[in-house]
Amino acid sequence: MTKLDTLVIAKKNFKSRLIVGTGKYRNMSDCAKAVNLSGADIVTVAVRRVNITDKKKPLLMDYLDPKKITYLPNTAGCFTSEEALRTLRLAREIGGWKLVKLEVLGDKKNLFPDMIETLKSTEVLSKEGFKVMVYCNDDPLLAKRLENSGASAIMPLAAPIGSGLGIQNQTNIKIIRYQTKLPLIIDAGLGQSSDATIAMELGCDGVLVNTAIAKARDPFKMAVAMKYAVIAGRQSYLSGRINKSIYGNPSSPKKGII
Repeated sequence: MTKLDTLVIAKKNFKSRLIVGTGKYRNMSDCAKAVNLSGADIVTVAVRRVNITDKKKPLLMDYLDPKKITYLPNTAGCFTSEEALRTLRLAREIGGWKLVKLEVLGDKKNLFPDMIETLKSTEVLSKEGFKVMVYCNDDPLLAKRLENSGASAIMPLAAPIGSGLGIQNQTNIKIIRYQTKLPLIIDAGLGQSSDATIAMELGCDGVLVNTAIAKARDPFKMAVAMKYAVIAGRQSYLSGRINKSIYGNPSSPKKGII
């Protein structure tokens, strides 16, 4: 992307609009290779699951240099505000991270966000100086409340986490796009590169992908596909699509026909 079209989150510029998760890979080596092929500038790190402190075990930092790529600590696996707050405060102590991803789940089967706990956590974290990127449902009213609560980015799900179903409610995503000035990043539920393109064509500022890459038959090819799908979707959105019509419209001019 050009310098004039960088992704800006909490006043920080990123060249890539693709954010990649670091979970579910066969090993850290595969994870690092996929991340590098994707061109992502940001990777999410589940503080409760990914090893970033125990030097006796493989360290993610040995594979992905935090000086070259932005780590985004997240609260995957947290089901209460208290758990999420404790996890992100720990992340700040470990690595000084203030740009974080908040995820407070409501149930273990569907993994939908608990929006009451999410709103409460967003308010607390924002007051403590965190820059909070918030996983949420695709409800425009609640998305607006998150913005008013101090969120730094709105991250509605496309579909349930890991489902691969793609964007299920394009209308709500469009409404959220129209009403917010914050970065809008689709988080969860994408299954293939065309899903990422659709998200970008809807006006989203970026997409976060984990399972669709990590669990693809060839995660490295999928990482590349996602990279270019995001670029294509963004360029398509910026170009301004033609108006839809139920009638045909000839490509060649009517004047000058022999």
